[in-house]
Order: sequence, then C-alpha cells, then structure tokens
Amino acid sequence: MKELATIIWRDYRLAFIGVVLLSLVSAGLGVGVIAFINQRLLAATDAPLSVLPQFLGLIALLLGVTLGSQLALTTLGHRFVFHLRGRLIKRILDTDIGHLEQLGGARLLASLATDVRYITVAFVRLPELVQGGVLTVGAALYLGWLSLPLLGITVLWVTFTMAVGLKMVARVYREISRVRNIEDRLYENYQAVIDGRKELALNRDRAEWLYRERYTPNAEDYRRHIVLSDTFHLSAVNWFNIMMLGAIGVVFFLASGLGWASLQVATTFSLTLLFLRAPLIQAVGAFPTLINARVAFEKLESLGLADHAPGFHKGGHQGGRASAAPGERAGGWQRLALRGASYRYPAGEAGPGFAIGPLDLTLERGEVVFVIGGNGSGKSTLARLLTGLYTPDGGTFELDGTPLSDSDWPAYRRGISAIYTDFYLFDQLIGPGGEAPAGPLVEGWLQALGMEEKLDFDGDRVISTHLSQGQRKRLAMLLAVAEQRDLLLLDEWAADQDPQFRRVFYRELLPRLRALGKTVVVISHDDHYFDAADRLLEMRHGKLYELTGEERAAASRDAVARLDATARPAEKADGVS
Repeated sequence: MKELATIIWRDYRLAFIGVVLLSLVSAGLGVGVIAFINQRLLAATDAPLSVLPQFLGLIALLLGVTLGSQLALTTLGHRFVFHLRGRLIKRILDTDIGHLEQLGGARLLASLATDVRYITVAFVRLPELVQGGVLTVGAALYLGWLSLPLLGITVLWVTFTMAVGLKMVARVYREISRVRNIEDRLYENYQAVIDGRKELALNRDRAEWLYRERYTPNAEDYRRHIVLSDTFHLSAVNWFNIMMLGAIGVVFFLASGLGWASLQVATTFSLTLLFLRAPLIQAVGAFPTLINARVAFEKLESLGLADHAPGFHKGGHQGGRASAAPGERAGGWQRLALRGASYRYPAGEAGPGFAIGPLDLTLERGEVVFVIGGNGSGKSTLARLLTGLYTPDGGTFELDGTPLSDSDWPAYRRGISAIYTDFYLFDQLIGPGGEAPAGPLVEGWLQALGMEEKLDFDGDRVISTHLSQGQRKRLAMLLAVAEQRDLLLLDEWAADQDPQFRRVFYRELLPRLRALGKTVVVISHDDHYFDAADRLLEMRHGKLYELTGEERAAASRDAVARLDATARPAEKADGVS
C-alpha cells in the first residue's frame, strides 16, 4: 500500500510510530506471558501460589498496554479521516467546474462516502499487520530456542497456509474492484430516486421502471460480487484458523510420536500457536481492508481532481491592477471584453462536444444587457464563460484592455455574482471579502424584494425553510446583492415570479442594480420588457449577435416566434462590440 504509506509518512509519521511502538510493546508482553507460563507456571509445581501474583500483574500490564495502543490508534484514525475528507473536499473545491460536471455528483458522493471510509479502515487495520508480524517473529525466536526442528516444520506449515490464504485474498481484490464500480452506479440510482421523487410519485410506471430496470440489476450485481468477496475472505480466514489447529496436532505428533521434543516443549508450542492464531487471523483479515483502500486510491486518482492546496487562493488583482476595496466603483474594471473567445465541451460517445464562438463582446461598467436565444443555442454556456466558470479554449478575455492570465481567474471570479437556473440556495448572508453584509443594504433589498415578512434570521443566517421557487430566487438575489460584486448574471431569474413581481423586477430592481454601478447580464425571454435593457444580444447555434434598430423592435414584439424560427445567416458580423 504505497499510497497509504506515503500519506502516513508525510502527515502522521510521529503519531503512527508511537502507535506502532505501543503495538510492539503489546506484542512483546504477549510473548513474555507465554514465556512466563512455560518457565514459571509450568515449573512451579511445589509453590504455584508464589508466582500467581506476578502472572496476574503481567496480565494486567498486557491489558493496559494493549488497551492504550488501541485507544491511541482509534484517536489517530478519527484524526486521519477528518483530514482525509477535508483534503478531498478542498480538492473538489479547487477543481475546474467543467471537469466536475463531467464526473457527475453521484461519482463524487461515492468517493466522499465510500472511498474515504475504505482508506480509513485500512489505516486503522494497518498496525494489526505490524503487530501480527512482530509478534510472530518474537514468538518464532522463542520457539526456535526451545526446538529448532519443531520450529522448522511449523514455519513450513504456516508458510503453506499463508500462500494458499493469499491466493484467496487476491480473488477478494478482483471482486472488491467490481463492487466499487457498481457502487458508482448505485449512487446514480439513489440520486435519481431522491431528486426525482416528485415525478416518481406521480408516475408509478416510471418508478417501477427505475426500480426494476436500473436499481435492481445494479443491486443484484453488487450482492453477487460482495458475496463472492466475502466468501473468499471467510474461506481464507477459516482456512488459516483450521490449519493453525492442524499445526498443533502436527507438533504433538512430532513431539510424542517421534520423540522430537518433550511434552512440555510441545505444550509451549501449542500455547504459542493458539496465542498467535488470533493476531495472525486479524492480520489476514486486514488484507481485504488494504485491498479496499488500494481500490479507493485508484478511484480517487481516476477522478483527476486538482492537487491539494492548503489555502483558498482568492487572487489579489484583476487585469493586472490591484483590487480596490469592495464597492468602490473606481477601483473595479470599467470594460470587459471577449476577443474571439470560444469554448467546446469535451467529446462524448455521440461525437464532438457542443461549441460556442468565436465570440466578440464588450460590456461596459453599469450596463444592463439582455441575452435571448432558443434552447441549445449556447446561452448557459455563455453565462458560464462570462462568469469565469469556464475558461476560453481560444481567444482572449480582457479587463480594461489587459488579457487575463491563468493566475488572474480567481481574482476575476471575486467580482462576479450569479444566479443560474440550477442554482443552489445557501442560507448565509456574506458581505464583500467574506465579512458581515452591510445592514442598510440588506434591509433595503429585503423591502424591495418583498421578503421582509417571509424571512427569519439568526444573525446573518436565514432560518426560513418553506419558500416557493420564486421566493427562493428572491432570497438568492438578496445573497448576491449582499456580496457587492461588479457583475451580476441572472439566468431566467424572472421565470418563476408572478406577473406582478416580474414587472417589479424589470421596472424597479434592474434600475436599482444599475444605480449600484453593477453590470447586469440577464438571460430572458420576457419580450414585453426588452426595452428595460441597454442592449439586446441573441445567441444562435453558438454564435452571438447584437440586435439593434428594427431587429430589436421585432424581437420585442414577438420573441417566441423569433426563437422558434430557423436561424438564418446574420447580415452583420458575428462579433458584438
């Protein structure tokens, strides 16, 4: 287990060495107890009570050291899982959003839940291998001192037993690898049941199909392979257990039948083998956990997550300039420009991924820009490109004429707030820079959003739970405004609002955002309110067009008809400036 050993040596070297030393002391005391039984108890035929206190004291010491080593190992194990899970979460947070979308939530959840548990169990069981090995070596040295011929036969017997057992353990590895792949599919089924619970409650035919055609085959595969894994594991353990009992019989046969040793030596060999049986069986039982950990490490490696970094790099400049204090308009960018920018999704089984671009677009500070387009035209991809979730495959991204470099993207994202169609609603209000939000700003927007009677707060945390989708979007707007960032992207934000508040959004909230100096990009199909935009852009098959004059008027009269119409070649250049 090179990966586990590397982590232990890098992060838990001293603590793990301490636990191993305690395990070694425990193993040594165990051998000492056997030697004491052989040298003192068996020989104390005249005054057995004289050695009993010493024996009980040795047993008590063994109990204390063994318990101490196990408690130390348990504490270290919990510390290990805390840091391991934290590192994995941090790597996910630092990984490019496009790559995370390719992986899917079910696969990430499976790694967080299953792979971390496998690695942790292996970490806890690893000292059992060390303890079993040291105990075996110590006992073998003592037994060799008593009778080398008996030790030689015993070693050959145990070696054969271990060789057959490890063959079975190798089969366990193959089955565990298959089980782990099936777990990814099961997590997808779990996610479908949870996320699609409303649709499945309405359509029992679909629920039955999901249960019988998706979940059941995966569950049956899981059951079949886990039974095979357990079968080979239990077979290895029982094989080892029975063969150790067989070794005792061989020892007594060689001692009493062939005269290789005295009955006292044979008895000591038997006691030692009985004593070694439990730790050696534990060591054999630890192998599957190490195998699980190996599979888990391979799974984590296959995710292709970002390397672990201890801190959160937020960036200290934008476009080569020092960042201004939050909310200071003069310190932020004044012009954002895409120059020939393009983005293509990774290719899949169906062929090349969808692409947008090349795009030429300039946004001025304080503008309200609407983006329209049919389904699949590239609006959502443009939204992710503008907000920095996707970085362009080609072209440049400029702030005030300065192209962004790879190191500038974290700082650029610090100036962006967004409410996507698939937004996640957090319950904590956070101001610029991570501090508490501005009280007057929050109070004013609570009233503007009509949510002052709907939300309850515990400090800056929202504790209201029963909200409609439209109210959830209003709360998301409150969180975005509290962040006081330069650019706000709203993807179909008004789609879930009632007609009255939809008008409030276009006629009152957008001007209010403009007054705050924000650049607002709104993806919308509300043709009755296109006049609220400073500019109107349209995405068609991955290309971006600006609508002006009669084109804009026509779009405002009937956006639906325009979006459904077959796209025609643009009379003007594809670029927008």
